[in-house]
Amino acid sequence: MDLPRRVEVVIIGGGIVGCSIAYHLAKLGVTDVLLLERKELTCGTTWHAAGLIGQLRATRRLTELARYTARLLPELEAETGIATGFKRTGSLALALDDDRFHELRRGASMAGSFGLEVEVLGPEDAKRLHPLVETSDVVGAVFLPGDGQADPVGVTRAFAKGARMRGVRILEHCPVERILVENGRAVGVRTARGEVRAGTVVLAAGMWSHALARAVGASVPLHAAEHFYIVTEPIPDLPRELPVLRVMDECAYYKEDVGKILLGCFEPVAKPWGMDGIPEDFAFATLPEDVEHFRPILELALRRMPILQRVGVRTFFNGPESFTPDDRYLLGETAEVRDLFVACGFNSIGIQSSGGAGMALALWIRDRRPPFDLLEVDVQRLPPQMANRNFLRDRTVETLGLLYAMHWPDRPYATARGLRRSPLHDRLVELGAVMGESAGFERPAWFARNEQERSWRPSWRRPCWFEACAREVAALRDAVALFDLSCLGKILVTGPDALVFLERVATASFDVPCGRVVHSCLLDETGGTVGEITVARSSETEFLIFSSPTCAGRDLAHLRRLLDPELRCAVVDVTAGYALLALAGPAAEALLEMLTGECLDREHLPSMCGREVEIGYARAMLWRLSCLGAPGFELLVAADQAVALFDRLRTEGERFGLAPAGTFAYESCRIEAGHPAFGRDFGPEDDPFAAGLGATVALDKPDFVGREGLLRRRGAPAHAHRRLVALRVEVSDVFLHREEPIRSGDRIVGAVTSGAFGHRLGAPVGLGWVALDEPVTASVLEKSGFTVEVAGERFPIALRLGSFLRS
Repeated sequence: MDLPRRVEVVIIGGGIVGCSIAYHLAKLGVTDVLLLERKELTCGTTWHAAGLIGQLRATRRLTELARYTARLLPELEAETGIATGFKRTGSLALALDDDRFHELRRGASMAGSFGLEVEVLGPEDAKRLHPLVETSDVVGAVFLPGDGQADPVGVTRAFAKGARMRGVRILEHCPVERILVENGRAVGVRTARGEVRAGTVVLAAGMWSHALARAVGASVPLHAAEHFYIVTEPIPDLPRELPVLRVMDECAYYKEDVGKILLGCFEPVAKPWGMDGIPEDFAFATLPEDVEHFRPILELALRRMPILQRVGVRTFFNGPESFTPDDRYLLGETAEVRDLFVACGFNSIGIQSSGGAGMALALWIRDRRPPFDLLEVDVQRLPPQMANRNFLRDRTVETLGLLYAMHWPDRPYATARGLRRSPLHDRLVELGAVMGESAGFERPAWFARNEQERSWRPSWRRPCWFEACAREVAALRDAVALFDLSCLGKILVTGPDALVFLERVATASFDVPCGRVVHSCLLDETGGTVGEITVARSSETEFLIFSSPTCAGRDLAHLRRLLDPELRCAVVDVTAGYALLALAGPAAEALLEMLTGECLDREHLPSMCGREVEIGYARAMLWRLSCLGAPGFELLVAADQAVALFDRLRTEGERFGLAPAGTFAYESCRIEAGHPAFGRDFGPEDDPFAAGLGATVALDKPDFVGREGLLRRRGAPAHAHRRLVALRVEVSDVFLHREEPIRSGDRIVGAVTSGAFGHRLGAPVGLGWVALDEPVTASVLEKSGFTVEVAGERFPIALRLGSFLRS
């Protein structure tokens, strides 16, 4: 085949995901597509994948994408005539202790909410389903009948044939040397056989993706790691319909493999690979055996499945797979280069994700916006600092094993820490801060009084930091709590047309006096929410935007892409230049009045207003605002004066009862106050009115991005039937985290999006969505019968529009 000079879409990479994207683009009618493979289809990682098709993931959206793959495979085989090897054997997960069984039961509750068939089993029933497994020490199990396995090579070939049948061109032995970029846009690729121009470039090159993106200034944070499995000699009379078996407490998975057993692992200390680059001729290749590395897994497996003691090992396999810093794959358009889309870093779930990811990205490419909420896999969620190769190498040591480690709530990463630090980091550590991480930022999780409180001890129930968090919330309730919010993104919009720009791109009105703060949302053309921002007007021509750390990169890219080059305006990331502190509590006003020598009562400094102040030698911007259900202020100070200001606050604050507070206290208070967080409580499928943020929308503005779509959403008959609500559990020993089903009677009507213990209310609290057959009103929510399901148990809850702090 000759190399075309121009196509509509060029895809780099002929693995299962690249072929799936080509197939789904063609199904959408986008057929002027060229897929380029450096060697042969599947030759990178796909060919040696285990082929497990699991459906239950950590969230609803990832589960739906995996379910799509499982539903698609039989249709794909029928359509193309190529065997995919898909069979529904089910999957069985064993728990060897109470904590793991609790995790599995939580997952089973989530599965029911997601519409998956699931069974919670005892050891005897687990043994019945998988007679080869030793269950004498098994506490319980969960069985998902719809899971199975497939042949990765067969599935890839089927995707490729389905794409070719619709006109897609696939060219093997044509390595891409460089992505072509002009004026910040990807415009094609340079190959060993010449250049190809394209309107869209898709990077689905697996472990090669990082280097190709890095060469053109795009951030694609992934790193390869060695992945091990063995395949036994044939076992006579081995049942062919054994379920896929996962024993995560032993880091192992097992599957029947054409009369043999395949045993693989996700060990706790992995082996990163490819730090010095990947060899040019690497194809259908394996890595050196490391029997000693695999030995602990094998020794446990010999006891777990005794039949393995009587058979030999035919294949000891070691091959590379790609992992990301947070164990979620990378999808979508890069922040740095427009028209460059990625689909890579699948963390060993590429086969089960291939159909859903290919479908989602094809729609994204066609429409130039995500087809539904894909925030958790959006490549822009990870800051560019995480593309550092040393960071990726060190984090990969941990992330492979986290796939099967206990998925404790709020579990901190142990590796590659200290990537980003607040100017106040050392001061916070001196005060006892136990650091967590947010978008690579070290951020206080809680403040410990002694070494015992400093150590993180995992639990599904009352967390180890419960008492520390209670102290910090008490300080907020009775005196004043101090939070370091320096990790928030800070985006400067500056220039004579800054006001014109913001009026066009965001929902609120920004034609306000200097010093005012405005809460706003960013919408897409359909009226869905793609960002939540707080904007402070600092002058006639300058506005400072604050964004959550996990959304800041996406918000920055969104604003830059909406910026009309004709406008006299610039959008600049100034996050590292400032520290941001929040003070909340009844004594906050008096403390700041003493420090500034100014009157700061509500008459002189109303809510959402600010002024420049002097505290000690520092000059800072002070605003009255809080989302914590308590009187509050925020202080913005240049990074080089942050320590001096902090020291003065600490010294003078002692007489006012000032106490430092961390993320867990902040989240507890935020949820109690009923303040939703974008990316967790609401997202692109939700509009501000449904999320309780109608006050952020100025419908009297003549036009802004998403206005017409928002009006259509509001006018839909069922719009009022689905709302974000606050919930309070009527018992005190239940802990909510995310995705717990909300029921009305026996019917699932929603799910929790955020959960915490509300120390001011003395009860577990949360936020979540409910969808009813009637408009969601206060009177409807007052009806009895609502419950939340946690690990298979139901607990009564009260629901409310707004906050339970307001009587």
